[in-house]
Amino acid sequence: MLDKFTKNVMPYVDEELLLARKAKELGLVKLEFQHLENAHVIGQESTFLHVKVHGLMLFWGYRNNSIKEVLGQALRIIGAATKTAMGLVPQGNTGGANVSPFKVMEIKPKHQNMINLAKRS
Repeated sequence: MLDKFTKNVMPYVDEELLLARKAKELGLVKLEFQHLENAHVIGQESTFLHVKVHGLMLFWGYRNNSIKEVLGQALRIIGAATKTAMGLVPQGNTGGANVSPFKVMEIKPKHQNMINLAKRS
């Protein structure tokens, strides 16, 4: 059973995942990953969505022959699964292996608004 925040934020995350799939279909590898990063930022306070997006990033790394991304995502999946429910997520972190999994980053106002709406609903 999904918690209230997860249910409320899921449409925003799903929209980014849809855009990622469309970018993948068009062969736009970097754009695909950018949408996965957006989905990560928006949904990272939900254990379910946090783990899901890291899994999709892992598969992105596999498809694009990036051992760094595959290994980085494998570690991040473990962290997301065990730490998210305790609130141990670095806000705004884009989730890719190109940034420290502990780095707090600025959240785009558009994404912050989505998160705020999901928390209020």
